[in-house]
This record gives sequence, structure tokens and C-alpha cells, in this order.
Amino acid sequence: MEKLIITPKTKIFDLLEAYPQLEDILIQAAPPFKKLRNPVLRKTIAKITTLSQAATIGGLKVEELINKLRTEVGQANVEVVGDKGENYVTEKPSWFNENNVAETIDIREMLNAGDQPVHEVMSAIKKLNDTEILKVVAPFVPAPLLDKSLSMEYKHWLDKKDSEEYWVFFIK
Repeated sequence: MEKLIITPKTKIFDLLEAYPQLEDILIQAAPPFKKLRNPVLRKTIAKITTLSQAATIGGLKVEELINKLRTEVGQANVEVVGDKGENYVTEKPSWFNENNVAETIDIREMLNAGDQPVHEVMSAIKKLNDTEILKVVAPFVPAPLLDKSLSMEYKHWLDKKDSEEYWVFFIK
């Protein structure tokens, strides 16, 4: 069987299917990854989260994470790769006004139930009027959600409350 080549676009699920021994390496690299041991999150989040997004969630440089994993399985190191995480807005933007928060979605329950929140959140953003803001509460940086919103040209603000709680505000 052809072994998976590890790249920033590699999905965590595929990585761990091909190289189950890398789970401990991922968890050592970034403590938030210990959530991968939860079988429900493993089936949902891991299927859509790329290593590039995972590096962002873990506060790591993408190439460092990729090279650490590649070294473990005998693949050559990669040069510097682009990091999409630098596109995330973490400074309070001028458009933000607490009074304009029209809806709050806490995706922690969805994730724990094994549901994928991207579609529900995108649907909620589409329903907003021009000044309304959607607030999303997440247990980690929801990189797949942020990347999807960026691809649709929605604005966001990622506000870290603590290591287990992030608030993301979206506006059209």
C-alpha cells in the first residue's frame, strides 16, 4: 500500500489512519491535540481539519509540525510553507459592536455530540443583515470554520478567552 505523504493539506484523520503511531507525537507537540483521543471528535473534527489548521489550533509553525511528523515516519523535511493562520483577525475590529450580536452558537455541545458545526454556522451567517453579528463559542481555534468563512469573504474576529474557550464573531 502506498503510504501517505504528509503535507500541510493532509487531514488529521487520514494521517492517523496511515500512521497511528503519530497520535502521541501530535499530542506532545500541542496539548490541545489530546482531544484527538475522544473518539467522537476523532470522527468529526479530524476528518476536516488539515495539519495546517491543526498547527494554528496548537499555536505551532506549520513547517515545524509537518517536519516533526515527517521525520517520525522517515519522510524528508519540507521547506517553509505558507501559514493560513496569519489571516485570522485577533485584534478587535472597528466593525465590532456588542449590541449587534444577533445570535450566539455554542459549538462545544455539537462537537461533543459528534456533529460538524460548519454548515449550521455558515447558514446562520448567511441569515445576518449587514450590521448583525454572529457569536460562536468554541473549545479551540475553529480553523476549518475560519478558513471557510474567509473563502466566502465574511469578516471575523477571533477572541481567545482562555485555552479552552474561544469566541469568534462573524459579520457579512
